[in-house]
Amino acid sequence: MSEERTEISSLGEFGLIEQLTKNIEFQNASTILGVGDDAAVIDHFGKQTVITTDLLMEGVHFDLMYTPLKHLGYKSVVVNVSDIYAMNATPTQITVSIAISNRFSVEAVEELYEGIYAACEEYGVDLIGGDTTSSSKGLVISVTAIGEVAPDTFVKRSGAQVNDLICVSGYLGGAYLGLLLLEREKKIFLETKGVQPDLENRAYIVGRLLKPEARKDIIDFFRNVQLTPTAMMDISDGLSSEVLHICKQSEVGAVLYEDKIPIHPDAKEFAYKLEIDPTACALSGGEDYELVFTISQNDYEKVKEVNGISVIGYIADAKEGATIITRGGNKHQLVAQGWNAFSK
Repeated sequence: MSEERTEISSLGEFGLIEQLTKNIEFQNASTILGVGDDAAVIDHFGKQTVITTDLLMEGVHFDLMYTPLKHLGYKSVVVNVSDIYAMNATPTQITVSIAISNRFSVEAVEELYEGIYAACEEYGVDLIGGDTTSSSKGLVISVTAIGEVAPDTFVKRSGAQVNDLICVSGYLGGAYLGLLLLEREKKIFLETKGVQPDLENRAYIVGRLLKPEARKDIIDFFRNVQLTPTAMMDISDGLSSEVLHICKQSEVGAVLYEDKIPIHPDAKEFAYKLEIDPTACALSGGEDYELVFTISQNDYEKVKEVNGISVIGYIADAKEGATIITRGGNKHQLVAQGWNAFSK
């Protein structure tokens, strides 16, 4: 990126919006009217509409000391389209609103939007509007995602049935370990003058935190094999928290098996180096943006050989509660110790 710095005040709000949105090309027939009017117009041609929104605040959800703006733009879209996929739907449009302080130049905001547009292209969504305003300090990003789903094929959290299988996509715990590594290096950097951060070639865990991907491929797989999960969520707050949400909404219990929870070898190795339990990272870490879903036992054949889907337990009767069986055969209550936005 060039060293040039253009003050946002030199463009004004409308000039900035024009600068950021001048090259938009739509990818979806459902996008009728986008940026540039008082409101956007979309038409989903008889499909049902799914809507979700997320707010990302500097100092709470991200730290710009180690988060590149382009990655942040990308991630802000991913966390929203992941929620659309978690409903078994297809994301089609997003709106993006930002509050920025005069710390940021036009070039910095363009870098953020480069990431937003890269994610739009990756997931086939159209940016159709938003808002920009000033912030007294820091950066705030709010993204709303809109998706479509064939009538009544959306999947809720409340449909899990006793004896259903509990499945997850991908690997868990990596993003949390990436956060621990980056926070450790930030601390050393701030305390010791001239010391450069050492990320120890740990591209996997750092990438899991800074540039997560939403599981479009899993939703495509469901369509291809005509499989509809009975309940589903994306994993943003840790596996324990999400399984407990499904149990509460579905009025059921759950049994997980520790040895079935998928953890990447790189994540496992770094956890051992820090002398923490990799399973705890998977259960409570969050920000993995994988999918946890339940399926009828009749659908087991469809998933049993699929690379990237792990069966990790089953739905039990509500009176049994939610438990995990350790590698040693002990049974423990599942506890949500994931990230809490309102914790002190």
